[in-house]
Parts: sequence; C-alpha cells; structure tokens
Amino acid sequence: MNRFWFFFFSFAGVAAVASFAAGPSMGWWFPAPGPSLSPLGAQIDDLFYLILVITGVTFIGVMIALGYILWKFGSGRGERATFTHGSHTLEVIWSIIPAGVLLFIALYQMDVWARYRVKSLFDQDAIAHPVAEVTARQFEWRIRYPAPGKTLQDTPQFDDLYTVNDLHIPVGKPVVIRLKSEDVLHSFYLPHLRIKQDAVPGLVIPVWFQCDKVGQFPLVCAELCGWGHYKMKGQITAQQDADVAKYLEDLSSSQFDDGVPIAKAEDK
Repeated sequence: MNRFWFFFFSFAGVAAVASFAAGPSMGWWFPAPGPSLSPLGAQIDDLFYLILVITGVTFIGVMIALGYILWKFGSGRGERATFTHGSHTLEVIWSIIPAGVLLFIALYQMDVWARYRVKSLFDQDAIAHPVAEVTARQFEWRIRYPAPGKTLQDTPQFDDLYTVNDLHIPVGKPVVIRLKSEDVLHSFYLPHLRIKQDAVPGLVIPVWFQCDKVGQFPLVCAELCGWGHYKMKGQITAQQDADVAKYLEDLSSSQFDDGVPIAKAEDK
C-alpha cells in the first residue's frame, strides 16, 4: 500500500496526457475541418492552443513533482519530509511567475477580443445592413430576411421573408446578423466558426462573422433553455452572392404564392 498513491496519481497523469494526445484524432477538440473557415476562428484557435500549452506544461510539471514526492517519501523506509513554516523567496517566486503568465495572456488576447467584440461595433455600415435577424425561441431559430433588393428594418415589414433553422449567408465576406430572444436565454453558437453569443430577452445584439468556405455548417444553442433544448438544431449555408440572391428570390416566390394562377390578358 505504500506505493498505492504513487501509482494512482501516475496513472491519472498518464491518462490525462494520453487523452490530450488522442484528442484531435478522436474529435475531442475543436470540430473539423479546422480554423480555415473563419479568419477570426484561426486567431481564437491560436489563443486556445497557447493557453493549452501553458496549462499542459504546468500540469505535467506538477504531476512529476507529485510523483517524485510520493515515491521518495511513500516507500515505507522511514524517510520523512522536512516541515517548514514557509519560504518568503519561494512565495514571491510562485506569485510573480503565475501573475506574469496571466498578464501575458491578458495582453496577448486583447487583439482577438477587440476584433470579436469591439472593432466590429465601429463598422456602422455592416451593422446598418445586417443580412438577417435571428430570433431564438423555444425551441427553434426563427430567421427574418429583407425582401430581395431591400434592407432589413428594425421592425417587421409586410414583404419580409421568414424561415426556420436555415440561415443563408454570402461566403468570403463579413456579415452581421441581429440576434434576439423571444423568451429565455439562448446561445447562438457556430462551432466551425468559433462564434458564440448569448441571446438575451429584451436586447438586440449585432453579431458579425465570416465564413470562407462554401457549405452547410451546424447552428446550435449552447445554453440550456428548457426541456426541448436538444431540438434547437439549425444550420448556416455559406454560398456565393448569386446563390444567396436566388435563394431569397425563391423564398419570396414560395412565401407569397397563394396558389392562384395569374390570368393572362388574352385569357380575359
């Protein structure tokens, strides 16, 4: 039993490092196909990996030190650790080093945070011309588009277009949506683009992002919003400008088509 705790914590450390190494191939990290879908996502990934390396090296160092202590003083050979009231020098060192690391991370992430939350707010043209309004409600994403050739207004217009759980955006350019909630807290989450923004009742929140690859990608709710939370599965469809325009034209035709054929002049 004298070696039990050594092997116990050694196994825990090895298992943690092994799961870290196997993470990418098992899909435990960020979702495929990677950060190339969004320029901002690439910066977020770089920040994530930097923090992961710092915490990983710290974890491995602590586990090695812990294993050494358990092996040396848990052998049952009468060895005893030396008790000391404290060391002013050590306390200063292990206070300054973590503070320095945290200060470095805080400064390093400022540009990413500014691009995501601050700089986009000064792009008044993008905010004034959002591609859609996304309203979260139990349990779906209700999407309002402006009529083809028009600009989305703050209040619904008679010719606005509506759909559910299917947001179409132009590829390769920054886009803005207006995010709202009809009932409780929800969270607008695009995992492939690294975009996550809470939808707060009573607030209209502009959210900007960019997708650099044509395709369909998941839109999910990342906030437990009730019994049907699991049902809030939507998608974003990134397309060329012409394809987005055609989608809106088709949506307009289907929405305003009452099924009654229009009589031609020669039929009257």
